[in-house]
Amino acid sequence: MSARPTSKPRARRQISEARPYHHGDLRRVLIDAALQLASEGAEVSVREAARRAAVSPGAPFRHFPNRDALMAAAAGEAQRRFRTEIEAALAEAPAADPLLRFRAFGLAYLRWAMRNPAHFEIISTGRYFAHGSSAELTRDNAELIALTEQMLADAAAQGLLRSADLKGIQIAGRALVYGFARMNLDGHFPRWGVEEGEIERMAEAVIDLFIAGIAKR
Repeated sequence: MSARPTSKPRARRQISEARPYHHGDLRRVLIDAALQLASEGAEVSVREAARRAAVSPGAPFRHFPNRDALMAAAAGEAQRRFRTEIEAALAEAPAADPLLRFRAFGLAYLRWAMRNPAHFEIISTGRYFAHGSSAELTRDNAELIALTEQMLADAAAQGLLRSADLKGIQIAGRALVYGFARMNLDGHFPRWGVEEGEIERMAEAVIDLFIAGIAKR
C-alpha cells in the first residue's frame, strides 16, 4: 500500500495589481499640488494635480468638478496664507498708532507677494480663474479693505493725516503695493537699477516715503 501523499500548504496568492494610494485628505493634497504647479509656472489642471498627488485621474472630481473649482480652492488657501502674514505683522505693530499699523500692513503685503509670487498672482489676477465667482475670496478681500479703511479712519481721528480724502489715500496705497509687487513679478527692477538682493529694502523705503507723504508734519 503506497503512502498517501502529504498535502503541501497552498502558496499565498500574490496580488499583482497595486493597491490604490490613499490620502487622508485628498482635497488638501490636490490644492497643494495646484499651488506647486503654479509656482513652477506649469499649466494647472485637475488631471495634472491628480498625477502630482499620485491618484487616479478620476479621483479629484469628487472634490473639484473642474479647473475653476480647483483654482478657487487654491486661491482660498493662498489667501489664507496671505492673511496669516498680515495678521502676524499687525500683531507686532503698536495698537495705538494706526499709521504704523498701516505701514506694517503694506510692508507685510509686499514681503509676502515677493516671497510667494505665484500665490500672489493667483489671488490678484484673473489669469487662473474668475475671482468674482468665489464668495470666499470676495468676502475676504472686503474684510481686508475694511481693515485698511479703519486704520485710516483712526489715523484721521487722531489728526495724523494731511488730507481728509481717506478713499484717495487708500486707493493710492493699494496702487503702490500692488504696482510694486507686479514690477517684481514681471522682472522690472533690474532695468531700474535695483538688484535682487535690494528689492525688499527698496520696498520698505517706498512704503516709508508714502507714509511720510500722507502724515501730517
